[in-house]
Amino acid sequence: MPEEPFLSPDKNRGLRAVRHFAVGELVFACPAYSYVLTVNERGAHCENCFTRREDLFKCGKCKQAYYCNVDCQRSDWPMHKLECVAMVAYGENWCPSETVRLVARLIMKQRVTTDRTPSERLLLLKEFESHLDKMDSEKDEMNQTDIAALHHFYSRHISDLPDDQALTELFAQVNCNGFTIEDEELSHLGSAVFPDVALMNHSCSPNVIVTYKGTVAEVRAVQEINPGDEIFNSYIDLLYPTEDRKERLLDSYFFTCQCTECTSKSKDKEKMEIRKLSSPPEPEEIRSMVLYAKNVIEEFRRANLLHPNILFIYELLEMCELSLEKMGAIFADTNVYMLHMMYQAMGVCLYMQDWDGAMSYGEKIVQPYSVHYPAYSLNVASMYLKLGRLYLGLEKKTHGIRALKKAVAIMEVAHGKDHHYVAEVKREIEEQK
Repeated sequence: MPEEPFLSPDKNRGLRAVRHFAVGELVFACPAYSYVLTVNERGAHCENCFTRREDLFKCGKCKQAYYCNVDCQRSDWPMHKLECVAMVAYGENWCPSETVRLVARLIMKQRVTTDRTPSERLLLLKEFESHLDKMDSEKDEMNQTDIAALHHFYSRHISDLPDDQALTELFAQVNCNGFTIEDEELSHLGSAVFPDVALMNHSCSPNVIVTYKGTVAEVRAVQEINPGDEIFNSYIDLLYPTEDRKERLLDSYFFTCQCTECTSKSKDKEKMEIRKLSSPPEPEEIRSMVLYAKNVIEEFRRANLLHPNILFIYELLEMCELSLEKMGAIFADTNVYMLHMMYQAMGVCLYMQDWDGAMSYGEKIVQPYSVHYPAYSLNVASMYLKLGRLYLGLEKKTHGIRALKKAVAIMEVAHGKDHHYVAEVKREIEEQK
């Protein structure tokens, strides 16, 4: 084994290398123990292997799940049958959350699996931390809502569901250890559990990155790793300054990060760049604007949970533009809070098919991203990818090829040179010649 579990200083369990890994080298791969395709991607991706293709065929019973072929459908049936009959019975009222769907599959998988699976070479699912003792009332309430939904949608189809105490622990384990599977543009494809990947501890300066090949997680080195070095992944978006990252990690994963980046705060000054004004803002004004930015980000996050309609989308764009105008009085365009709102505005423009608007936001974002994020960041690669495809769509061929080549340079390290996403982007570049 190229990696082994060990007791990490101050962190309990962890994973360390037993040999040297060069940048871009595959450290290990882990098939999903259990997974579920997000509802929004049905029809675009195979429910079983997550392959993206246009000629999928649908399940004859529910007519909502799509597959590459009969083999994929047969392979997925033990899990899909949980939902197939229920979707027909409930019709439009079928609406369990993605977490509830994943937990239902986990329960079924655990019932039919007696041996250690290939996903659990190093860590068993039942050994996951749940941190139940650290959960606040809001998280506990969310847990109880999920348990009620599981009973409502699945009790007829899963006999003898575990008791509420066991379910509370299982949902807490999934919330702390689950993964989001994303495509090359970081669009959400589904949720999954990868026990061996969950064994890695967090760092805000990670030496590996996790990408996905279908429903398999691949862990690649993004820094040189020597024998005996601990292998660190990042649990969160690394764009934000130290205080924000620490808050997020404490809230979601119940620990205070002590990594070198959090100790040195080396990138905080650049991330919090203030606009050059004849009369510099007072520290209190800056603090007040940071608080405003955080509130807007949270408001936007909650708004995005609602079902989008075209009127609502216009409201979101207006909200982005107003907040950018207000924050821009103090923050420079490279400030991470400005970049966050520009990214949201770009997403709204893409949804509205305002390609010029999306391009202008993307052009402002991509360079600061390259500074703020670590090397070989998926966020930077996906931004170059989006921009490159926008340029080509707007017949800016030279700009498009240049941006796509920058995306490929990162993706070859993060995804591996043989990944189908890399091949697709290279094909897009070739087609322009």
